[in-house]
Amino acid sequence: MPGLTIGDTVPNLELDSTQGRIRIHDFVGDGYAIIFSHPADFTPVCTTEMAAMAGYAAEFEKRGVKLLGISCDDVQSHREWIKDIEAYKPGSKLTYPIMADPERSAIRELNMVDPDEKDAQGVNLPSRTLHVVGPDKKVKLSFLYPACTGRNMDEVVRAVDSLLTAARHKVATPANWKPGECVVIAPGVSDEEAKKMFPQGFQTADLPSKKSYLRFTKV
Repeated sequence: MPGLTIGDTVPNLELDSTQGRIRIHDFVGDGYAIIFSHPADFTPVCTTEMAAMAGYAAEFEKRGVKLLGISCDDVQSHREWIKDIEAYKPGSKLTYPIMADPERSAIRELNMVDPDEKDAQGVNLPSRTLHVVGPDKKVKLSFLYPACTGRNMDEVVRAVDSLLTAARHKVATPANWKPGECVVIAPGVSDEEAKKMFPQGFQTADLPSKKSYLRFTKV
């Protein structure tokens, strides 16, 4: 059986964090949240990622999206690590909580286990997993990276913008889409329905198949 994936409800785990005890569903509340894991504290790529996420925190806040980190070290280790993170990127205060999972039970439930990376005791470490969770507490999008590859925060923001745009306007976003660019109308929406849903109009791509499935509009 696959682990937690798109469409699944995030387990309502309760864990200690750098900002006190957190129950995931209460933390998500009525908005969106990003839950992201890191292999270990005081490691190079993780430090750059945590600093980058801190630098982007205001962008996510503008979109009503909360940030929630998790790693397999304890809270005291996280707090000491935060000093390094903030020193690495001066001016970026780490304002989001980091949950502690020293027993590594939470990362299993959240499908955040790296099958290849292990600690000195041979125990699997967390992967670089990121889940975007919606108000219904379901996973809307996931990124999974190996330990050797740091995440691109611009892509995380872009993906969040896509999710929010799709949810608000019942559309989809094409490859390399950015806010302000044209979106596509879902194939299940007829042209007549599209005219009502998008009174500003839409353009249909002229394709060799002569099928009118590729329709663009602005929202």
